[in-house]
Amino acid sequence: MHSYIRPNTHVALRLPSGLYKIVDITPNTNINLGKFGTFNSNLVLGRPYYLTYELLDKDDGKSKTELRVVPASELHAEALGSEHAPAVEPTDEAEGNAGFDIVGEDGQVIMRNNRLTVDDASRQALSMAEIEELKKAGAGSGKDIIAKIMASHNAIDEKTSFSLAKYTLRKSRKYLRRFTALPVDVGLLTEYVLEKEAYKIMELREDLLGLICSWANIHSGATTRVLTGEDGVSQVGGGRWLMVDDTGGLVTAALAEKMGILYPEEEDDDTEEEEATTELTALEEVGKNLSQQQNGTTESEVHGPDTAMPDADVDTTLTSDPSNPAEPLSAAAAPSDPPPRPRKPPRPHIPQMSAQTNTLTILHPNNQPNLSYLKYFGYDYGAPAVSHPLYKHLKSLSWLSLLHPEDDPSYDEPEIISEDVLATLKSTKRGTYYKKRRRWERVKSVVDETRRGGFDGLVVATAMDAATVLKELVPLVRGGGRIVVYNPNVEPLVQLCDYYSKERRAAYMAREFGPQQHEPNGKKLKVEDDAETADSMSEAGNEEDDFPLNPTLLLAPSLQTVRARQWQVLPGRTHPMMTSKGGAEGYIFTATRVLPIEGRVEARGHFGKKKRKIEESG
Repeated sequence: MHSYIRPNTHVALRLPSGLYKIVDITPNTNINLGKFGTFNSNLVLGRPYYLTYELLDKDDGKSKTELRVVPASELHAEALGSEHAPAVEPTDEAEGNAGFDIVGEDGQVIMRNNRLTVDDASRQALSMAEIEELKKAGAGSGKDIIAKIMASHNAIDEKTSFSLAKYTLRKSRKYLRRFTALPVDVGLLTEYVLEKEAYKIMELREDLLGLICSWANIHSGATTRVLTGEDGVSQVGGGRWLMVDDTGGLVTAALAEKMGILYPEEEDDDTEEEEATTELTALEEVGKNLSQQQNGTTESEVHGPDTAMPDADVDTTLTSDPSNPAEPLSAAAAPSDPPPRPRKPPRPHIPQMSAQTNTLTILHPNNQPNLSYLKYFGYDYGAPAVSHPLYKHLKSLSWLSLLHPEDDPSYDEPEIISEDVLATLKSTKRGTYYKKRRRWERVKSVVDETRRGGFDGLVVATAMDAATVLKELVPLVRGGGRIVVYNPNVEPLVQLCDYYSKERRAAYMAREFGPQQHEPNGKKLKVEDDAETADSMSEAGNEEDDFPLNPTLLLAPSLQTVRARQWQVLPGRTHPMMTSKGGAEGYIFTATRVLPIEGRVEARGHFGKKKRKIEESG
């Protein structure tokens, strides 16, 4: 993440009301903040994040709208309320009011109590119409309006320091024309979308996203050791995660942030500066040569004679007749023909979705996944930038390509055209042919890699039936991998816990390998009616209905939730917030992928217990 505001990036502006407004900082454009005003985007370009700005316009004596950086000392004084704390003079009645105020030994009131304070709207002398007139008149940045409102309050002296600070902060949020520039990260984006369109992200909260990343063991896998499967082709591990995301890309962004592939690299700035410096140097050299040619002087005349090179080309040497200095130069050395600029070397082709480690593979039911929220991090799935880390590390494929690749047209190899025929085609047709070949190679590589499995974990956040999703995707996870499923409601996840419970696992193994019975001395009993037992079990219910999932693939299924409560942290006023946003609670199903051993697992040892002999004393 960058430390300063760059052009063509999304920035979150926190308004005095506490709400967020995400804007695209495009150079030479005006940004409208509603009732707070409008400013030019160039005023914040290149400035660091986390600064608070105050809008100053012509009412403040400015010819045009400007921004003032509010110092931290001013912000802290307003938040703590130290500037507006009323001065309390000790009186003789302090001892009589000691039951209501905190009084020191010398009789001075240390802290005032507001039990007898009557908070009534009639104590405000200004009416709403007068306040609206002040706002229309334009009283600077809002401080004058706040000062007049507080000066017209009849009971301002009765307020305690805490209540006065709260009153002042409430008025500041309403009338001050300020905003704070913040970088767009996953936590801020989650809070922003949750306030506007919570249903699009399945009512996910930041604490739930943290729990998902923690239980899925999401981390950077760029240096993770890669193992080869038993077939010698498939890859096991390597920091690869499989996911199903129906939250518009919010879960994908959270996982990519933990893996270190969400934000563009800052090395691009240095590269651009080097390229600009190279171009500027080339232009200076061209201008210098042109000026020397126009003045009729060469570098040798300025710096003294140089030794002639034996292989110098005489025809290309700039010469002039010393007897006739007014004679123009030759046409080959005319100033109107400057030397051509050095062409940049072509950038090497970087295939998309080509990373082998530290990758995210997302499954979707449509032609392309819905990752609209990744645009706030500089990544557009329709036209991705090659320099973005997600260009190589984010892979996608449809359910059709995973389950039935032979039915997917994009998986079919296009017709191969020989080089001789390609040479006779037009450039547009050749480009179309190569584009189709690259698209097919990308799709085939992703589909084959996904079908071979070996992923480090599985993260599911979808409205589809979780049982049908896990049935197809759990076998693709390596042994020891983590399975995490999120759902706003608890009922689908309770059903998953039942499908993978130890009771159902025991019944499944009994059905697969038959019941196992032992005598008290540890010897097996012979089961003569195996056929009748199997018939009775098949008549009891269908195997697909009793075991929709293989319960031996997951171990230790658990169901949990979390909700972080917000706190107000101020000196003498630290307490949890009394109200919070409602909505779905949100639950998470977690389990560990295991590799069941082939065949029956038999316990060894003596099953009989020896009875102790108790001798009666007497």
